[in-house]
Amino acid sequence: MRLRHSDYMHWAKTRSRARFNLATSGVGPYSLRDLPVSIEQIEINGDNGYGYEPLKRAIAGKAGVDPDCVVTAAGTSMANYLAMAALLDPGDEILIERPAYELLISAARYVGAEVKFFDRTEESGYALDPVQVRRALTPKTRLIVVTNLHNPSSALAAEPELQGVVDLARSIGARVLVDEVYLDAVYGNTPRTSFHLGPGVVVTSSLTKIYGLSGLRCGWILADPDLARAMWRLNDLFAATPVHPGELLSVAAFERLDRIREKARRVVEADRAVLSGFLDRHPEIAAARTAWGTTAFLGLRNEDAEPFLDRLRAEYETSAVPGRFFGMPGHFRIGMGVNSEIFAEGLRRIGSAM
Repeated sequence: MRLRHSDYMHWAKTRSRARFNLATSGVGPYSLRDLPVSIEQIEINGDNGYGYEPLKRAIAGKAGVDPDCVVTAAGTSMANYLAMAALLDPGDEILIERPAYELLISAARYVGAEVKFFDRTEESGYALDPVQVRRALTPKTRLIVVTNLHNPSSALAAEPELQGVVDLARSIGARVLVDEVYLDAVYGNTPRTSFHLGPGVVVTSSLTKIYGLSGLRCGWILADPDLARAMWRLNDLFAATPVHPGELLSVAAFERLDRIREKARRVVEADRAVLSGFLDRHPEIAAARTAWGTTAFLGLRNEDAEPFLDRLRAEYETSAVPGRFFGMPGHFRIGMGVNSEIFAEGLRRIGSAM
């Protein structure tokens, strides 16, 4: 029987909260009152059969693509599922990075794919290495999946490395799926979307993690027009009519996207500076230090992190995401960008618990 649930999402909804919550993955929420929209502009219903055209144009403009390449979806997770469901048949082989975000693996297994892994090693700072991909690639591989920025480490994959993976996929007739939901946390010289690396690349993203607009569920897929049309038709099975008020508010958000991103940037950068000082004081914690992103992946040397995290939550009122959800039980993920005082105190309590 194929997998029909996500252990990580169940944990996140039932056990992640604490007084000092470092189990977050995105920035703090952006307020509705700060969007340039009034209640008089909101309608319940709209012309959005296969996408609301103003929203498709806004996403296309941001990515530098044709609107026919845009498929909207309810957040990045639904975008990833929809992409996999359109690209894979039961029994197809999918190659996913490791450590990997649990929902990517769960979605692949739900559609019946045979999941294989390639490593992004801690020693390399979780860099994307085409050599590791080549070692794991087989003639049966139909799809290669990476995140950029990497979830959980926030490592940035440069375009040459991504191109190397795309070329490998193309050599066997496979595609590459790049989840870019964290990419806009590269605040300086933000890389262009990987969709421009050529045919065979499918990209997913949303306004959730970096913009604080999770409640709008504004996600999207970038795919070639024929594949995009197939995804729209497939989505008829899941979400025949999008929530139009959310589409209208998303268009309003795109009108000031840079301003929304900059508001969160100050908090993220302050938190990263605090994290750097914390790691300097705690050499017993292994971590790949990155310049960007809202998450960091910390390791307890030669120790299972789960008992430590249970004690951290029970005795120190502080939560972090267990590394077992990324296939690395000796690690845990923490999030930046919500509240700098809570983040700093949460780190202090981690240090005390150790």
